[in-house]
Amino acid sequence: MKCNFFFLKKNIQRFAWLVFSVQLFLLSCSGGDHRHLGKMIFRYNEPAGIASLDPAFARDLPHIWVCNQLYNGLVKLNDSLLVEPAIAKSWTISDDGLTYRFVLRDDVYFHNDPVFNKQTRRVSAHDFVFSFNRLRNPATASPGAWVFANVDTSQSAFRALNDTLLEIKLQKPFPPFLGILSMKYCSVLPFEAVEFYGNDFRKHPVGTGPFYLKKWEENIKMVLRRNDDYFETENGKRLPYLDAVSISFLIDKMTAFLEFAKGDLDLLSGIDPAYKDELLNRQGDLQEKYQSRFEMISLPYLNTEYFGILVDTSLKEVKESPLHLRAVRQAINYGFDRNKMIRYLRNGIGTPGTKGMIPEGMPAFAPDAAYGYEFNPQKSRELLASAGYSTSQPVPPVTLVTTSDYLDLCKFVQSQLQEVGFVIEIQVSPPAAVREMKAMSKLSFFRASWIADYPDEENYLSLFYSKNFAPNGPNYTHFSNGVFDSLYRAAFLETNLIKRSRLYRQMDSLVMYEAPVAVLYYDRVSRFIQKNVKGMTGNAVNSLNLERVWKEE
Repeated sequence: MKCNFFFLKKNIQRFAWLVFSVQLFLLSCSGGDHRHLGKMIFRYNEPAGIASLDPAFARDLPHIWVCNQLYNGLVKLNDSLLVEPAIAKSWTISDDGLTYRFVLRDDVYFHNDPVFNKQTRRVSAHDFVFSFNRLRNPATASPGAWVFANVDTSQSAFRALNDTLLEIKLQKPFPPFLGILSMKYCSVLPFEAVEFYGNDFRKHPVGTGPFYLKKWEENIKMVLRRNDDYFETENGKRLPYLDAVSISFLIDKMTAFLEFAKGDLDLLSGIDPAYKDELLNRQGDLQEKYQSRFEMISLPYLNTEYFGILVDTSLKEVKESPLHLRAVRQAINYGFDRNKMIRYLRNGIGTPGTKGMIPEGMPAFAPDAAYGYEFNPQKSRELLASAGYSTSQPVPPVTLVTTSDYLDLCKFVQSQLQEVGFVIEIQVSPPAAVREMKAMSKLSFFRASWIADYPDEENYLSLFYSKNFAPNGPNYTHFSNGVFDSLYRAAFLETNLIKRSRLYRQMDSLVMYEAPVAVLYYDRVSRFIQKNVKGMTGNAVNSLNLERVWKEE
């Protein structure tokens, strides 16, 4: 009897969801002005799934994207990655770079929710104090607690001087701090909702964003509805224009592509091997048959793909590997054709990584930099010879560890390096295992990505600061250089953007010379939208901003 009841309950739930979906569909087909309820529904798929709608756990793009629709912070990034006002309408920074004061808007309200007796209330500076203290509280266990690593450790680090004036004190100057505050981790939350829902806040989000959660059946579908009290406007009209956002969770990317091709999804994000040749030609343009149906948005993405090389000679396995020699690491860098790799394996999506770790899209990226590596197999052979290797004394085999998603790329590099004298053995491991081994310095040679958490070059250069050795920081190669460290510390004190960029380039140049990494490519954001979708833009951190998007008939 218990099993029958459970079966009946699940089918009732699914029937209710079906009825809701049919209603949503009928609303979407109704006529009238594009602002009418149910008229404009924007649909996208999230194959990775969503586990939480609590912004304290928005550590990756799937969660950042949905939290971006539900929450706001003090500031935000525009499409040029410049910091703009959000809930804070203005701010000042003290001359010593330690005190930030934010003047808040007085017209921002939380979503209607039962904790407010199905009403709402205005956001105040006290809500930011609560939200920020919660984020860095160890009991919260947020992966984003690090964003306040440079904030004063005292209880008064975050202070509400009144309802609309917030003060934050740092321990030391940190120029990227404003950019960090644009991250979803730093969203404002109402203490009433967090305390009332407790651990269930993850599925009962209450924010200030352009949309609120209407329905969520985990791993099946999520629906967000328009927030009629949203504070932002455009040309005198209150945003957002869309009436709803519908998110599906199809795991198979080819299935999602077919849904997009049928017109059942409005957005397709990224390129997958399953459909890249169907969608794009070798030049990275839409295939002719799709040019009348889809629009393609492509722009730099703050993601550097690279091979990491462990260089800590205090470790026995590093000392015994040929990779501990700088000349061998440089030979790897010269030994494969990044342009060919992008053309044939990525259908032209991406920029060959012939410069430093700082990617295209960052101010300090220098396309004409005098450092980096072009394809030069002869130079590669000469470097191996200088390290004492030849046909009679070949380079000992080295193992490259990767995940299955990048196997084709690793095989390409393996083949090219073989031509200059390397023997590369590829080991494919699950992503979780690779992350663990990388953090524990168990990998001598590995494929990795570094996606910027905030739009400052320090994000990438932190990978090489000696005090950031993994597992306590992101320095997975255990690179250590006194000159680099002194430049890194100097950059923290430099508030002039041009001078700071010069310091960043010096550091990038030094890393390239020592070659603890082999940069593969700088990624690009690639979005495909239906022709009737308007107002869609993007930026180099791949934000999904839907408040200004609308759909034509």
